[in-house]
Amino acid sequence: MEAHAVFTPEMKKTHTILIPSMLPWHFNLLRAALVSCGYKAEVLANTERAVVETGLKYVNNDICYPALLVIGQLLNALESGNYDVNEVAIILTQTGGGCRASNYIHLLRKALAQAGFSQVPVISLNFAGMESQPGFDLNWKMVKRMLAAVVYGDVLMYLSNKIRPYEATSGEADALAKSWLAKLETLFQEGKGQGLSNIQKFVKEMAKDFAKLPIVVKDKIKVGVVGEIYIKYSELGNNSLESFLQKQNCEYMLPGVLNFVMYGADTYLTDYKLYGGKLITYGAAKTAMWYLERLEKAMRKALDSAPFKAPASYAETKAMAKGIIGYGNNMGEGWLLTAEMLELAKSGYNNIICAQPFGCLPNHIAGRGMINKIKELVVDANILPIDYDASASKVNQENRIKLMLATAK
Repeated sequence: MEAHAVFTPEMKKTHTILIPSMLPWHFNLLRAALVSCGYKAEVLANTERAVVETGLKYVNNDICYPALLVIGQLLNALESGNYDVNEVAIILTQTGGGCRASNYIHLLRKALAQAGFSQVPVISLNFAGMESQPGFDLNWKMVKRMLAAVVYGDVLMYLSNKIRPYEATSGEADALAKSWLAKLETLFQEGKGQGLSNIQKFVKEMAKDFAKLPIVVKDKIKVGVVGEIYIKYSELGNNSLESFLQKQNCEYMLPGVLNFVMYGADTYLTDYKLYGGKLITYGAAKTAMWYLERLEKAMRKALDSAPFKAPASYAETKAMAKGIIGYGNNMGEGWLLTAEMLELAKSGYNNIICAQPFGCLPNHIAGRGMINKIKELVVDANILPIDYDASASKVNQENRIKLMLATAK
């Protein structure tokens, strides 16, 4: 096997870690978590069509669309001349599950070598002990800050999505979110704000600040957005879906990232019960779920004490899938995708867009394949699955959404 570049301890001071973009609030806070642990890091902002073209150049079009976009964005950044390619590294998440996302790192290394950037180290961010790098220490301090980043990111996303459609002055919700983002980044740099009591305190303060923004009550079409995690959240992946929905007089809601993190830990527990495995892995997953549930409780308690009602908990969402789809169906987004559609439909966001990469098997089964069953349970559910791909027409996608919204009206 051909050797690949390694991120050494010395590189911590000299190399900037490039992070592909997906969620504006979450990923900037994750960057702040890395920086607070002594690393240099930057979230990429190149989202033009050239990213897609670069991805098509280095990745086979048969692979899933998120891989093409992530690798295209990273290669496009390296080819831009904006970085010293001898002083950058790349970080990617890796689940180790059955989804093709676990192979992104290998596809990326192949593309880097093909483009002449084989000296660029690739760091795997995972909790399964894969692809360890001597210069990257995923210790408890970093994990704790990253999980806090997920919680704060979820809250900023939730509150801004709640207020933005009704704000009296356009742009105030996003301006307040950016103000809080800057405050949280400073807290991360100071090593503060990651404890459970602090999370509860700051979430409560955030909710109160958003509640102070003047709003105008208007009739809005409520839309929920679910799907494959990258396409669901990424502006690059879903052709700026959120901006489009804003222009269509919609209030839209996306389930939080913490749900997906909890689902990932819970998957280990389910697999152990169904198939057996190592007791130490089960114990680690059990401990992780205990901490994640405490994080969720702190967040929900703070939102419930403010003028906002907390979204459904992970346990409540999971319960909705019971008897409808098996919990062993946990490849990719698996049963969680079905459960999130049910939760959104039952909480008033019955017009649902299921955004998925073309050919994504878990999404086609647990998303598109469960639509008829969901409609039996929620008779007014109005669900639209949309495939996203390099060759898919944005105009066609938006016209289909307009038809769905016309049905909603």
